Amino acid sequence: MSEPLLIDLSKSGRKAYCYPPLDLPRGFEQALPDLPIELQRQKAARLPEVAELDVVRHFTRLSSLVHGVDNGMYPLGSCTMKYNPKLGEHIAAMEEFTQIHPLQDISTVQGCLSVMYNLLEDLSSITGMSWGTLQPCAGAHGEYTGLKMIRSYFLKRGETERTKVLIPVSAHGTNPASASVVGFEVVEVKSNKEGLVDIDDLASKLDHTVAALMLTNPNTLGLFEKDIIKISEMVHKAGGLLYYDGANMNAIMGMATPGDMGFDVIHLNLHKTFSTPHGGGGPGSGPVMVNDRLRPFLPKPDIELTDSGYVYRWDDEDSIGKVSMFWGNFLVVLRAYVYILRMGSEGIKAASRHAVLNANYLAAKLGQRISIPYGKLCMHEFVASASVLKEQYGVTAQDVAKALIDEGYHPPTVYFPHLVDEALMFEPTESESVESLDRFVEAFFRILDMAEDDPETLKEAPHRTPVGRLDEVRAVKEPDVRY
Repeated sequence: MSEPLLIDLSKSGRKAYCYPPLDLPRGFEQALPDLPIELQRQKAARLPEVAELDVVRHFTRLSSLVHGVDNGMYPLGSCTMKYNPKLGEHIAAMEEFTQIHPLQDISTVQGCLSVMYNLLEDLSSITGMSWGTLQPCAGAHGEYTGLKMIRSYFLKRGETERTKVLIPVSAHGTNPASASVVGFEVVEVKSNKEGLVDIDDLASKLDHTVAALMLTNPNTLGLFEKDIIKISEMVHKAGGLLYYDGANMNAIMGMATPGDMGFDVIHLNLHKTFSTPHGGGGPGSGPVMVNDRLRPFLPKPDIELTDSGYVYRWDDEDSIGKVSMFWGNFLVVLRAYVYILRMGSEGIKAASRHAVLNANYLAAKLGQRISIPYGKLCMHEFVASASVLKEQYGVTAQDVAKALIDEGYHPPTVYFPHLVDEALMFEPTESESVESLDRFVEAFFRILDMAEDDPETLKEAPHRTPVGRLDEVRAVKEPDVRY
């Protein structure tokens, strides 16, 4: 049964609270400016009239319908939906961080500036880069920022012919859109039979018109590009730059650095890799880290530590300028800094090791009954295929994903990457215990049993949610957002 809206619970005369008596003198409304007739309300607003208990129960019921990592496994591939430690939430709620304004005198926000400066030092170490910016408010925003720096770099050098960005078919999904927004032409690079970058195809497309290769490593198949050093040398020999999409950084943080692989610029997802809440459109944080070659092009302002404290630096003439109002999503940045401090270097390494271990354990278990087309060993995620289920029983990846909702799990990513037919992308993260993974496998196998025994019922899943399966295509093309 679906939860009614508050307006549907409304009963005339019921109140959750009462306003105090009006203490303004009579006639005060005459001093208010006259509103144009078209802006004046002609009848009373239709607002809910409900008791306090009605309001509390309504939102409590709604909260029980929301799935999050706190109440169940969230294996959404390429999104790294890991546990968010409550210590970070506690510190992010402290008045010392929430009751400030970015236009305060710089002497009054030294603590916040120290958080950002120290975090940039930590991220520089973790990524093997020179320095960075915390301004971008999401991963795609970070892609835009990094690509804009690449564009400015070549424009300054007079290499106006470099208008193309190469993007493998195994790359993260937002890469082509970000490159197009910055003004680059997108050229696709094929994958080989192993699911890795096709070196020959890459070589055939590297010329004087290429500005950069955007690479996700590990890629969206969960496979590490074993030829990354060769790829880096090829791109740089052709005069291009190498861009690292940090969406899958959770597989390698503390174990390897993009800097050592030869990347020139990288964006990170603090809301993924460094364990801050995300989903529902935000908030996010997509810091961009660069090597010395691109450092002059970082957004303004930079933060510097001087003898008199932390100061802003605005004088970088090659800077692409600001890309965010003020300093990005600061409380997300703060949570990530708390996570790094709490984990330490050994904890960061352990997180990556366990993320890779969990993914391989889950892949080995599920692989007993469903196809995993690429790779015997994966990194932090893997992609299974429901193509055989579709051929034999008419059951699609979408059907399996919807059935997992009935089992109490958030579905994996479906139909991406496009290299795999009927794709199901799983990323268990390091948060899950072996018992948790085993329960998920049992639930998944129950769904496979249903595909064989009762496929028609499976095609109608989910059955235990307030609403059944929605027409997702129609919802996108004909959204109904008004009551």
